[in-house]
Amino acid sequence: MVYSATDKRKKLLVIGNGMAACRLLEEVLSLTPDLYQITVLSAERHAGYNRVLLSPVLSGESDVEAITTHPFAWYKARNIDLRVGAAVEKVDRFHRTVTTLSGDCFSYDRLVFATGATPRRLTVPGAEANNILTFRDLQDTRQLIDTTGRYRKAIVIGGGFLGIEAAEGLRARGMNVTLIHSAGSLLNRQLDEEAGHYLQRDLESRGLCFLMKGRTASFDVHENGDVRAVVLEDGRRIGADIVVLAIGIEPNVALARSCGIEVGQAIRVDDTLQTFDPAIYAIGECVEHRQRTFGLIAPLYEQAKVCAAHLAEAGHRMYRFTDTPTRLKVSGISVYSAGEFEDTFGGSVLVLRDPAGGAYRRLVLRSSKLVGIVLYGNTDDAAFYEQLLLAETDVSAVRDQLLFGQGCATPTSSVTSADAFGSAA
Repeated sequence: MVYSATDKRKKLLVIGNGMAACRLLEEVLSLTPDLYQITVLSAERHAGYNRVLLSPVLSGESDVEAITTHPFAWYKARNIDLRVGAAVEKVDRFHRTVTTLSGDCFSYDRLVFATGATPRRLTVPGAEANNILTFRDLQDTRQLIDTTGRYRKAIVIGGGFLGIEAAEGLRARGMNVTLIHSAGSLLNRQLDEEAGHYLQRDLESRGLCFLMKGRTASFDVHENGDVRAVVLEDGRRIGADIVVLAIGIEPNVALARSCGIEVGQAIRVDDTLQTFDPAIYAIGECVEHRQRTFGLIAPLYEQAKVCAAHLAEAGHRMYRFTDTPTRLKVSGISVYSAGEFEDTFGGSVLVLRDPAGGAYRRLVLRSSKLVGIVLYGNTDDAAFYEQLLLAETDVSAVRDQLLFGQGCATPTSSVTSADAFGSAA
């Protein structure tokens, strides 16, 4: 796309085209559709898509078209110059230019790093073997799908959301899959131990195998360079044709560091998402804000909204992280958690178990207020519990009915709704 030489609009250059970048473009255009000539440089060769929905693509339940959120036509209709396969080699802050690996050079008035993150790799003997893969983007997904037609045994390392989804997707395509997790229960950062055991039980019933509290010591490698087994610290050796790593992410900061932008855990930004260079902003998984990095979608979208306001020269927003509940559908199983659901700190715990129905609830109370929630299987009452938690409602009048949800947790005839629920009524 060639802009007119007489076009006096400022130049906004965005490095990256992930979910945070796409939301930023939406927000900027809604606030100031005519302020900028916008160019997007994407190392990937795809239009904008929803990474969260890669799992159904891997399992064969969906396809790329279904998860595409911003097709190429979307950019064209808004006069956004999207360059795909355009990995950036250099940022020159003095001349305000960006150069790609292919040698194309772009100038900017405002630059946004939305470079995301890459999968964390293990640094153990054999880690450079062939067929040790990751599950992060569309290219990874297509590579994994290709392996299902050529191999039979897979090991997934990591019992978080991506690891479970990778394992279930490969199993759905006919592979024998073993998931190795270093903790004692699945989703141990999002669920309490008992809910994690429920999840493991339900996934085992589908055919997945699990090795818990297993730490990888090395990879056994064929003479041809292919991985053939994972060796654990306790000496166990598990054979595999492929290994999928799902052990977390590392912010993509090399480009920012190379041009002198301040980097700690990630690219450091202030409350406006601006770096110390006033012409450069950063959003998403590549960001460090107040000693915190990010991996969930909700804070990334909020960052995009704040950043867009300042790019639009309507800088009335400030970014403040707020802890958001976890809402996931793990291989079709709904889970929800919020607040302090592990340690009661002198409080009390209410638990509802329905193994036959596949449901579990854990409510943590302190000083007659709900401070922690875990729901597994049936999450219909999540909004009700979340409202009580956020409003710090006194639930003492309905404590005995609270586990059974909104339909049952109603005040007695001698207690008014306002008495029982205060502002949450």
